[in-house]
Amino acid sequence: QVQLVESGGGLVQAGGSLRLSCTASGIIFSINVMGWYRQAPGKQRELVALMTSGGSTNYADSVKGRFTISRDNPKKTVYLQMNSLKPEDTAVYYCNVKEVLGDYWGQGTQVTVSS
Repeated sequence: QVQLVESGGGLVQAGGSLRLSCTASGIIFSINVMGWYRQAPGKQRELVALMTSGGSTNYADSVKGRFTISRDNPKKTVYLQMNSLKPEDTAVYYCNVKEVLGDYWGQGTQVTVSS
C-alpha cells in the first residue's frame, strides 16, 4: 500500500519562500505522475504543479515563474519550491501520485502567507 507523507508547510510573509516535500512509501511503478494540489477555504481543490517520471512538467498559470516542482525518483520524493509567495497562495497543499494501479493522496500540509 502506498502512503505519502508531506512536510515543509508553515507560516510565511508575502514575498517569502517555502519548500514542500513529499515522500512515498510502498511500491510505486516507475512510470507515474507526481504532483501538488491545493485547496483554499471555500474553494475546490486545484492543480498546482505536476511532473511525470520522464521529467515533463505542468504548472497552474497562477504559479508559473514562482513555483518549481522537482523529484528524486530513487527516493520516491517530490518537491515544490515556492518563491515570491502571495496571500492568495494560502491553502492546504496535497501531494498526489498517479500510477497504473492507483491514485494516492497525502494528508495535506498547511501553507499560510501573511500580507
